[in-house]
Amino acid sequence: MIDRRTFLAGTGAVLLPAPLAAEAQQAAKVARIGYLTVDVAPDRSEAFRQGLRDLGYAEGRNVVIESRDAEGRPERLPDLAAELVALKVQVIVAPTTVSALAATQATRTLPIVFAGAADPVTSGLVTSLARPGGNVTGLSILGPQLVGKRLELLTQAVPGVGRVAVLRHPGSSGERTGKDMLKEAEVAGRALGVRLQVVEARGPADIDRAFSDMIRARAGALTVLVSAMFVNERRRLVDLAAKNRLPAVYPWREYVDAGGLMAYGPNVADLYRRAASYVDKILKGANPGDLPVEQPTKFELVINLKTAKALGLTIPPSLLGRADEVIQ
Repeated sequence: MIDRRTFLAGTGAVLLPAPLAAEAQQAAKVARIGYLTVDVAPDRSEAFRQGLRDLGYAEGRNVVIESRDAEGRPERLPDLAAELVALKVQVIVAPTTVSALAATQATRTLPIVFAGAADPVTSGLVTSLARPGGNVTGLSILGPQLVGKRLELLTQAVPGVGRVAVLRHPGSSGERTGKDMLKEAEVAGRALGVRLQVVEARGPADIDRAFSDMIRARAGALTVLVSAMFVNERRRLVDLAAKNRLPAVYPWREYVDAGGLMAYGPNVADLYRRAASYVDKILKGANPGDLPVEQPTKFELVINLKTAKALGLTIPPSLLGRADEVIQ
């Protein structure tokens, strides 16, 4: 016969670890995501987090996000990417081309998701849009393809402009993609009958000199190419454009919110929100190399009439009618 006290003690020995086992099981379900960025645009990361929440993830409950921000200094990205790999995150979200390239240098096996690569194929992030083929996938912003459209819109806003400055940040989207953006600008410039003046800014310290070069060349307007550094410096760019009375078109609405004249491009918040679905699929077992790169589905033209008035511009009604938002 088994002694009752012995039986209870034995049962207790089995039951006591159960809460610990449940706790361990719960901990195992917590997803660990790395977030690697070079910009300081909190609205973008919040859009990504909202995308996760829409899919049922809650920070501190079933997901932990390890964020690393290079704060406008892309040279820091490789070390920050290595930190995330060392933390054994399950997937790295590296939104821009430059941050995604840094992540690929740190790992060829850990899944990487980008949210706004200018041209993921030419920059070498993926082998094709339909079949990325490696450990990287995400969403493209059609960097080169929209350069000409922005120039077209700018010439409609500033009829008769003869010379347009093109502000670029070398290396911000990969060498080949950068060349493709310039090529698209040249093709559009010829078609529109405007001369282009390409001006480079390799870092924030070059921006004042870049504007001085534009003014000396008598540029009548400005188009700003895609760059995370320019997003960081958007208020400065907008202020310098206003100070030098240069009507400017930008790739993102964030510039217009900061006082810029106009912007045309994909809805960035939508792209970052959609990046969360890639993370969700990867966490559930999908291979990033099998997840096709998606193109933007929402584009927006935003015009700031207050800025237009300060520049002495009258935006044509036909252009205002096409705008998705007009800031008074």
